[in-house]
Amino acid sequence: MNDTTADPRIIDGKAFAAGLRAEIAARVEALKSRHGIEPGLAVVLAGEHPASQVYVRNKARRTREAGMQSFEHRLPAAVTQDDLLALVHQLNRDPRVNGILVQLPLPEQIGADAVIATIDPAKDVDGFHTTNAGLLAVGGEGMVPCTPLGCLMLLKDRLGDLAGARALVLGRSNIVGKPMAQLLIRESCTVTVAHSRTRDLAAECRRADILVAAVGRPRMVPGDWIRPGATVIDVGINRVDAGNGKTKLAGDVDFESAFPVAGGITPVPGGVGPMTIACLLHNTMLAACRRHGVEVPE
Repeated sequence: MNDTTADPRIIDGKAFAAGLRAEIAARVEALKSRHGIEPGLAVVLAGEHPASQVYVRNKARRTREAGMQSFEHRLPAAVTQDDLLALVHQLNRDPRVNGILVQLPLPEQIGADAVIATIDPAKDVDGFHTTNAGLLAVGGEGMVPCTPLGCLMLLKDRLGDLAGARALVLGRSNIVGKPMAQLLIRESCTVTVAHSRTRDLAAECRRADILVAAVGRPRMVPGDWIRPGATVIDVGINRVDAGNGKTKLAGDVDFESAFPVAGGITPVPGGVGPMTIACLLHNTMLAACRRHGVEVPE
């Protein structure tokens, strides 16, 4: 395929995330100079999952670049659930820590739900705690999951006011699909949540002005499922065979066929992925401001 990076239909999440991180760094510097507040993010990694190690390393680097404190806790794969929960309790009490992120997946002997439930909701910068999920559902001020928040930022930057748009969220996970739908409802979109049991999924997709694909199935959505001119946000990050024993990343949308049809589309990589870490930093800064009772600096 020809290089499309300069095409105005490409929604460049990498560039947007870089701008957002710079904005956060400036606000963190203002928090330090005006209030003596230095936000801190603690990341917990249990085991040696290769992708998780890369994610944790990148998160720590971005945290420091934004002027925040980074606290890394690496635990062996054999760590017990009780020991991990004890660490979370310790981080809940630590005044230097404003955000806690326990990297998933966890070793099989540890229940992710139990770990998430133990994190102080005010420090739950992943936005996975049931308290934060409930606040999002009722329009309260909780922590919003990073990936849906990043998707919403890209949509508003591209489209402006989303009110009245017909939006389809393909996927119903607690991490992306459900919170994405709630965020779009907040923006006064008309929202449909579709999934593997949806009847005539292609027809549902073709009705959407905004299509957010988050199912974890490579290239599931072909171009002829997309309404001409629709805005497509592809959350999928799937490894597929690239030949010669190599792999490459592919989204949930078949970019080759979707690109000529869509009015705007996020690439994979370089679309939603970079926004997730940037929004993690945003949530950590927000958590620090709320804890100290100060406004987010302009």
